[in-house]
Amino acid sequence: MASLNPDDFVITRKRKKYRFALFANSSLCFEFDEWKKQPVDVVEVGAGTGLFSVALAEASPEKQFVALDVKADRLQKGARLAEAKGLTNIRFVRARADQLLELFEAHSLEAIWLTFPDPFPKRRSAGRRMTHPTYLALYKELLQPGGAFYLKHDNQDFFCWSLEQLVANQWQIDELSFDLHESDLADEYKIKTTYEERWTGEGLEMNFVKAIRDTGV
Repeated sequence: MASLNPDDFVITRKRKKYRFALFANSSLCFEFDEWKKQPVDVVEVGAGTGLFSVALAEASPEKQFVALDVKADRLQKGARLAEAKGLTNIRFVRARADQLLELFEAHSLEAIWLTFPDPFPKRRSAGRRMTHPTYLALYKELLQPGGAFYLKHDNQDFFCWSLEQLVANQWQIDELSFDLHESDLADEYKIKTTYEERWTGEGLEMNFVKAIRDTGV
């Protein structure tokens, strides 16, 4: 793909324009309409910078990862790190969560990660929460029978609400902690996102759940 000129992007802030160009010029980055369905094991939804997915991909080179977010200027940071590390098992896709079934085959994913989504605390905004039953049904459609959905969050009200939605929608709670980094759960779960580094440094406790999709297709 030919390199793009940052000046071709109609974005007022020069720094953001530069980041969009970095995304567009990376062989690891894809716009929604550029992505072709292909075998993928793990997807992080709302990945932000994608650095968490990069760490997961580095730890599990036998698996294929996708970091998905709507903001290309954030994702390019993870893409640059993945390129610097020489990783070939991760891709970065700019798309919305409601487009997931257009990106991946149904019942094909081993795992979906959701890390620190917007809690949308107002009751009237509950439908926008990424653990609303509408989204949980979408994740079930994507996951293999027995596939795992992982959620990390610092907001305990949102986290407990999410647990209620998971149980009400017949997900099996497999692992749970209200203080992840003081638990004896797997080190993989304790890999920190960009925001998580900041919040744990401020003494906040991280909530974590692994929920299993039912085995019936």
